[in-house]
Amino acid sequence: ALVPLIIGCVIAYIVNLIMNMYERIYFPKSQKKIAIKTRRPVCLILALLSLAAVITLIVIIVIPQLTSCINLLIFETLPKAINDVVVALEDLAIIPEDTMKNLAQNDWGALISDNMSMLTNGVTGIFDLVVKVVTSVAGGFVTAFVSVMFSVYLLLSKETLASHAKAFLKKVMSPSLYYKTKYVLRVADETFHGYIVGQCTEALILGVLCALGMWILGMPYYAMIGALIAFTSLVPIAGAYIGGIIGAFMVFTVDPIQALIFVVFLVVLQQIEGNLIYPRVVGGSIGLPAIWVLVAVAVGG
Repeated sequence: ALVPLIIGCVIAYIVNLIMNMYERIYFPKSQKKIAIKTRRPVCLILALLSLAAVITLIVIIVIPQLTSCINLLIFETLPKAINDVVVALEDLAIIPEDTMKNLAQNDWGALISDNMSMLTNGVTGIFDLVVKVVTSVAGGFVTAFVSVMFSVYLLLSKETLASHAKAFLKKVMSPSLYYKTKYVLRVADETFHGYIVGQCTEALILGVLCALGMWILGMPYYAMIGALIAFTSLVPIAGAYIGGIIGAFMVFTVDPIQALIFVVFLVVLQQIEGNLIYPRVVGGSIGLPAIWVLVAVAVGG
C-alpha cells in the first residue's frame, strides 16, 4: 500500500528540481497577485511536461530502431550467417557429404520464421497469460496514477507540509536533537540535489561524446545509440552494461567488425568518463574536490 506513496515522493523530489528552475525564470521578482498565484501551478505543469517529453523522445528514437534491428537480425542476418557456416563446413569436409547436402538444402530463413511463429502461437495457457499481463498492466497504471497524483499534491503544498513536519519534529524531539536532525536533512537534500544535477549533466556529456565518436568512426545509429547510452548511464552500475550491450547488438546487425570496434570505443570512453569527467562534474555539483569523488567511486565500486 505504501509503494505508490514512496514512488510519489521520489517523483516529487526529481520534478521539484526542474520546477525550481522554472520558478527562477517565471517572473521571479514580480509581486503581482496573478504572478504569485500562477507561479507554482504553471511551473509544475512545465516540469511534468519536460520530464514526459524527454522520456517520450528517448522511446520514440530508440524503440522503433531496436525493433527493426531485431527483425533484421532474426530474418536476414542470422539465416545468412548459418548459410555461410554451412558453406565453410562443406569446404573443410568435416561433416559427411549426405549430412552437408541436407543442411545446404534447408531454407534457414523459412525455418526460423516457422519456429518463431510456433513460439508465438503455440504457447499453452494463453488465456492465463493474457489475464496475468492485463492484471499486471492495470496494477502498474493504478500505481503510476496514484504516485503522480501524490507527487503533484506534495509539490503544490510543499511549504505547508514542510512547516507541519517542523512543528511535529519540534514536539517530539529535544531542541538539540531537532537542530541536528534539521542539519542532517538539509545536507542530505543539498547533496542529493547536486548529485542528481551532476549525474544528468554527466549523462548528457557521455551521450554526446558517444554519438560524436561513433559519427567520426562511421558507425550506424550513432544518434540513437548516443541517446540510449545517455539514458542508461543514469542507472547505477548496470546502466553502462545495458546500454553497451544493446548498442553493440544494433551495430552488429549492420557490421560485426564495427560492433567489436564499438565495444572497444565504449570501454575507452567510459574509462575516460569515469576517471576524468565524472569526478569533476559530479564533484563540482556536490561540493567535493574531484580527487575525493574519484576515491569514493573507486573504493565504493
